Amino acid sequence: MTENVVLCSVDARGVATVTLNRPDKNNAYNAELVAALLETFGTLATDERVRVVVVRGNGRHFQAGADLKWLRDIATKDEATNLETSRRTAAVVRGLNEFKVPTIALIHGSCIGGGTGVASACDIVIASSDAKFAISEARWGVFASVIFPQLNAAIGERNVRRYAVTCERFDACEARRIGLVHEVCEPGRLDEAAKPIIEGILMAAPDAVAQTKRGVMRCAGSIMSEALFEELVASHAAIRQSREAAEGFASFVEKRDPSWYPKP
Repeated sequence: MTENVVLCSVDARGVATVTLNRPDKNNAYNAELVAALLETFGTLATDERVRVVVVRGNGRHFQAGADLKWLRDIATKDEATNLETSRRTAAVVRGLNEFKVPTIALIHGSCIGGGTGVASACDIVIASSDAKFAISEARWGVFASVIFPQLNAAIGERNVRRYAVTCERFDACEARRIGLVHEVCEPGRLDEAAKPIIEGILMAAPDAVAQTKRGVMRCAGSIMSEALFEELVASHAAIRQSREAAEGFASFVEKRDPSWYPKP
């Protein structure tokens, strides 16, 4: 690996910055990025200096979902490999959602598919006005089961049922209206918008903040059970090996409409 696909730093005040760093692929996730995120957050979880984590993306976009060429390759592997791939992917979002300190996502450009899962798993989301969002997995013959719990908690079942089946794109103002985004700022001002929020977190007592976050999630029923986690992993892996997924991935690679689309 010539360059780290996830960058991480912790400043003197305990503000950790985790940066997705595959700008040439619009920060699309693959096995390498998933592994790096698991390692990074595992390390941060044991770092007593950390008071808040900021998640962002390098390049033109925050995160463009899955690397579909990689998914197409994984789909040809055996069942065990597909299950492990889905389990690790799901563990990233679950771990971020239940991370002990507050998390803030700073979103610019595209935030697609798994990117919306990352956003919905963070406690606070700030987006620049140029940001675009989509829950687009069904367009490619798969579905986003492993991020449904976080999306349901963030924007509500009604909105997930719309956007996960239409795969339509929506802007930062709509993302704010439905609850995925807390604040919208002008392009280039994400750090400025985040500053007072970070200050508020640092001013609050660390243990009280951690217990508040955990308590709110427990009361809301948003801490996932092991049984549900395994069910979502299994469904996520199985659909990747379906005929529809094979056609969806092929249509992406060949830059054409999928066979199920009835042309006008």
